[in-house]
Amino acid sequence: MKWRRGPRPARRKRSGIGRLFRWLFHTIIAFIILSLLWVLLYKFVPPPITITQIGDFVSGQGVDSDWMSIQDMDRNMVRAAIAGEDGKFCLHHGFDADAMVKAMERNARGGSIIRGGSTISQQTAKNAFLWQGGGYVRKGLEAWFTLLIEQMWGKRRIMEVYLNIAETGLGTYGANAGSQRYFHHDASTLSSLEAARIAAILPLPKKRGAVAPRGFTLRYGNMIAARMGVVGRGGLDSCVYKGVRANVTPEQPLPKAAPRRQAPAPVPTEPVPQVVPGEEYEQPAAPPASQLPAESQPPPPAEAPQPST
Repeated sequence: MKWRRGPRPARRKRSGIGRLFRWLFHTIIAFIILSLLWVLLYKFVPPPITITQIGDFVSGQGVDSDWMSIQDMDRNMVRAAIAGEDGKFCLHHGFDADAMVKAMERNARGGSIIRGGSTISQQTAKNAFLWQGGGYVRKGLEAWFTLLIEQMWGKRRIMEVYLNIAETGLGTYGANAGSQRYFHHDASTLSSLEAARIAAILPLPKKRGAVAPRGFTLRYGNMIAARMGVVGRGGLDSCVYKGVRANVTPEQPLPKAAPRRQAPAPVPTEPVPQVVPGEEYEQPAAPPASQLPAESQPPPPAEAPQPST
């Protein structure tokens, strides 16, 4: 009697696919749990280091960072970040669809500068948990962590972490370290112009400087400083200070634009006599000859002799 082989290959194939699905399922569950714990930890503990900072250490550049709580940081810095990076920070839940669409339209028209539509929440998620650069994988993870920090942290903590780990210069991280680098004082007393200049370099911190900015950086900083008034009057930063007293430095007027150069005065064709100041008062002009006394008047000219006849 001959025995027939059973469908063992099919069973093995099905069991192999099953093990793969089980492995994927366990991996996803582990990632969700670990990411939840990671985000929960950073709700109370400042991020000790980021992937971007590790890259600076590896390259030998060094890292300068000085954490400052949002309570001690000047409110001007918060307003400058909202004015320059995310005007709807207190209105959205992590994503700004309108900003994304506008950024795509601007980039489609071309140009030397690529516009981004990321919110402060998205940038915080990227800086705290992920790496720089694009790619669908990183974008997907960024969206996941953005949802988590919006639900678990809240706006105040998001802003606090953002302003402490965002790159503000070569090897410089956070608004406090940036303020010390550029203005030689901490971020607890930032004028509106100083805060605006720090916010102006956030998109390209390795190529822009807050001290004596020029060109686009100068114009962008002045525009942010002007927008900060709108943020303050409209309460667009109220979600950060809800029920909490803020540290505010009195606003300072923006520097006025330099006056336009006047055309040089035409050069006179005749030489101008040099006059010492006050000389016209110290040396009075001589009176006319008619007013001089008789003895001081010059004698009349002698008549020419008449020829004899």
